[in-house]
Amino acid sequence: MIKTQNLSKNYDGLLAVDNLTFSVEPGEVLGFLGPNGAGKSTTMRMIAGFVAPTSGSASICGHDIAADPVAAKAELGYLPEGAPLYGEMTVGAFLDFVADLRGLEGEHRKKRLDYVIDRLQLGSVFEQTIETLSKGFKRRVGLAHAIVHDPKVLILDEPTDGLDPLQKHEVRTLIGEIAKEKTIVISTHILEEVDAVCTRAVIFARGKLVADGTPAALKARAESGRLEDVFRNVAA
Repeated sequence: MIKTQNLSKNYDGLLAVDNLTFSVEPGEVLGFLGPNGAGKSTTMRMIAGFVAPTSGSASICGHDIAADPVAAKAELGYLPEGAPLYGEMTVGAFLDFVADLRGLEGEHRKKRLDYVIDRLQLGSVFEQTIETLSKGFKRRVGLAHAIVHDPKVLILDEPTDGLDPLQKHEVRTLIGEIAKEKTIVISTHILEEVDAVCTRAVIFARGKLVADGTPAALKARAESGRLEDVFRNVAA
């Protein structure tokens, strides 16, 4: 569902991502872990087609993101960190706009809009402009934007950032529900989130992938059995 081959990104001599090769299978929820600047977000942006790699390739559902971007992005829902939204639009108008862009029509369109509005509890702010929303509600609108077209692949950069504990639980529950039919990549700084939603995790350091396994297998690498210690050891 997601495949990278020797993926690299160089910014004027700074090697942000260094020769990454990995794949993500249907039904997997893959957690990206690593310190700030480790290359997580840059890798996500390259897979999603928002940043061109310096070398290597990435594909979504067999479609190369550079050679066949329209087909690849049709299968993809992407929530970037601090998702940019049109602040002057109401929540309802924005979601209608996204549905138009995604080509949703008829009863299917209504069902998908009703689903994201209900599941992400956006009914109470439906007529509000996005710029007046709290950070948590903006994050929920961004997540609705990513899933409204029911994509096969989701790339979520810090999906619970800015949410209160109850909202975080609700988003994690949603991810668990939809993961049965999708492939999901999540970047997070919250280690408990890996245990809560991920079936597999990779740890980045200095642009390289330095550990890969199930949360249980990664924790077994440390005498303490704590993911925090594995992260500290391999990312040092």
